[in-house]
Amino acid sequence: MQFQIEFEQEDDGRWIAEIPDLPGVMTYGVSKAEAESKVEAMALRVIADRMDRDNSTMSSVQFAIA
Repeated sequence: MQFQIEFEQEDDGRWIAEIPDLPGVMTYGVSKAEAESKVEAMALRVIADRMDRDNSTMSSVQFAIA
């Protein structure tokens, strides 16, 4: 499964990274790379929780920058 990451830079310089297909998965970072790393980690935790809850499996997870 592939998830798109969207970025936006705030007026104060912070970066926001969000994965629209996973509601609530949004993080801030001092740099774009930090925001990307944090949002990917959060997404993996959300996906793992969903898989555990649904007793399902997923062969792969990929992230792409929108």
